Amino acid sequence: MNTLYRLLLTFNATSLLVIIFCVQKTYTLSHFFPKTVYLDAIPNILSYVGYFLVPLVLTGLSIVLSSYLGRDEFKPGEVSSIEHANNSFLPSYLGYFFVALSVGNWETLGFVYGVLFIFTFMSQALYFNPLFLLFGFEFYNITTRSGASIFLISKHKYKTPGEVDVPVANRINNYTFMERD
Repeated sequence: MNTLYRLLLTFNATSLLVIIFCVQKTYTLSHFFPKTVYLDAIPNILSYVGYFLVPLVLTGLSIVLSSYLGRDEFKPGEVSSIEHANNSFLPSYLGYFFVALSVGNWETLGFVYGVLFIFTFMSQALYFNPLFLLFGFEFYNITTRSGASIFLISKHKYKTPGEVDVPVANRINNYTFMERD
């Protein structure tokens, strides 16, 4: 289950690359389904919104499925430091957008996306997905009293290490946890 979940998170985190490519090339739904006549009548923006809804819905699904992952906890006093991480990952994620804008064709996009997907999945990445922000989640780098560095995805607004009390954190990998409520 954990591997399938990590594949879903990797897809969610990297799929906006493909969406930006399609928007930049003005590939609408009628481009992919040319024999569907009524698609020619819809505005391009509806195609783009439809593309965006796919990873958005899958991100929502990944939040629901996180309850089936292993469980851990962070008791009060276990966290020695906490750092808000929302802004630190955004610049590197925006790099995907610039790559998508510079890709010239499907073959190149497929290769670039494949490499990016494999590296994201294999690197034990932190699964930073800006779409989690739309669901009200925050990202934190925390260090435990034992010295472990953890990436926490949570709906709570933590400011100090003493506030961190997580009775149930779902383990995505050894470095990344999700606190749903």
